[in-house]
Amino acid sequence: MTLHTVILAAGMGSRLGRSLPKPLTELGDGRTIMAQQHDNIRAAFGDGARITTVVGYRAEAVVEAFPDVDYVYNERYDQTNTSKSLLRALKATGKGGVLWMNGDVVFDPRILGRAIELIDRDQSFVTVNTASVSDEEVKYTVTAEGFIRALSKTVRGGIGEAVGINYIARADKRAFIAQLGRVDDQDYFERGLELAIAENGLLLEPLDISDLYAVEVDFAEDLERANLYV
Repeated sequence: MTLHTVILAAGMGSRLGRSLPKPLTELGDGRTIMAQQHDNIRAAFGDGARITTVVGYRAEAVVEAFPDVDYVYNERYDQTNTSKSLLRALKATGKGGVLWMNGDVVFDPRILGRAIELIDRDQSFVTVNTASVSDEEVKYTVTAEGFIRALSKTVRGGIGEAVGINYIARADKRAFIAQLGRVDDQDYFERGLELAIAENGLLLEPLDISDLYAVEVDFAEDLERANLYV
């Protein structure tokens, strides 16, 4: 079955201070953030990998830059957060499992190669970095069995950070969609995962990629750091 991948790119990205949507930010190697994501997806899963991008702010610029993928429009991009963008995308991707990522992540292509084993056995996961635990990032804790227990920016005693590349299995998708529908407009998608863990028994595995690079570009200094890798 063809892997379905979602890129969340509806936000305004105002903290970076650019007029274009943040995924169209040019990197030091001449590609945009989104172009390197497409390259990484194709390298791991082949040209047949299906990509759906959620757009909102200046959607036409993204569509013009990447006309050969599918699109979902979040018309409330300025009033909602990633939970509602992902909800729209998951509803448009059928019943199968979905790999998704934030549209501002510059990452090592080997991350997706590492994820293939989990995707092949249809195991829901979030990629994590245990090398640092910043107050501003989404943090996590685990159960005694090693699955995610809590996942948010307010987690106490976090043992690592979520990277922004995730997978929801076919068997878990319906419950996750229902929880994303419940959460507040300003919630991140991680809140939907937390509710699915607590109320639906979702087993969410942490995929450690601490030895590889993954930079979520929010500020100019993040872009400088990302350009050290590409």
